[in-house]
Amino acid sequence: MSERLVVLAPNWLGDAVMALPAFADVRRYFPSAHITVAARPSVAPLFPMVAGVDAVITLPGGGGWRALTGWSADVRALSAEPFEIAILFPNSFATALIASRAGITERWGFVADGRGSLLTRSVSKPRRQVHQQAYYQALTTALGMPPGPPFARVWPDAAKARQILRDIGLDLDEPFVVFAPGAAYGRAKQWLPERYAELADSIINDRRGTVVMVGSNADRSACEDINRRVRPKGNRINRLIDFCGKSDLPTLAGILGQAAAVVSNDSGAMHLAGAVGTKVVAVFGPTNEARTSPLASGPDAPQPVVITHDVFCRPCMLRECPIDHRCMRRIEAATVLEALS
Repeated sequence: MSERLVVLAPNWLGDAVMALPAFADVRRYFPSAHITVAARPSVAPLFPMVAGVDAVITLPGGGGWRALTGWSADVRALSAEPFEIAILFPNSFATALIASRAGITERWGFVADGRGSLLTRSVSKPRRQVHQQAYYQALTTALGMPPGPPFARVWPDAAKARQILRDIGLDLDEPFVVFAPGAAYGRAKQWLPERYAELADSIINDRRGTVVMVGSNADRSACEDINRRVRPKGNRINRLIDFCGKSDLPTLAGILGQAAAVVSNDSGAMHLAGAVGTKVVAVFGPTNEARTSPLASGPDAPQPVVITHDVFCRPCMLRECPIDHRCMRRIEAATVLEALS
């Protein structure tokens, strides 16, 4: 009889994408197992687009402090299936608690957050800072699973995405660039709206291209700010299209997969763009590109381009810049435009 495994996914989209190489290691090591991914509602729609996932369970309890009151709902969700092994990618105590209370016999994960007694196979975290992809693969490697290549691949519905793009007026015979100007972590991660607008003007007016902006509802103000600043010349078909807040995760993946390139801050959309095989130009400010740069989708896929401006205070990892945001302010639109060539 084949094993029934459940992999508890990270709670953030970017982290979930960076965990995909480790998930691929699990899949290869257990080729005949039935593997379910359990994930929060915001991340769960990613996994039907990932090869090797047999089923997805949405954990309703919530992450962070919400886990204190919602863990019982998560236990009920996990208890509905007779899992033999749980592999825990998140480090939280709550993740180990719900796997234990759900009656899963084997619970494997990093020793963290005081949860060692809840694990049946515990792994020490890497002693040095590594890329988040390598961090997750350090877990699977320590569990005896040979590490595969550091690629993250997501397979969106291309036909659905193309129809949506036609519906919003795009000529799919003409290449377009996607902007993802938001960032859930905080405003310090966001490249300046005036720089995005300057870049859009160059793409639209000089390169005769079209720009589509994407993001969540929380990113709408950033997209609206950019939209107000863009000045297309003449009566042009090419234009800036604000699609922010109008797509779910599978639709977003599909749109990113149809783009010629994606310009993004360090965000979940950035990681998703790399995973669908699109060229990514990632603008990094306060965060550390050595730990969270986007992954390519395969050996023949476009390699992501990371743009930074070195200043004494980066990477500070702050949500808000206490001085003049120089790490982002000093990245010019011309620099990003050149990276798109």
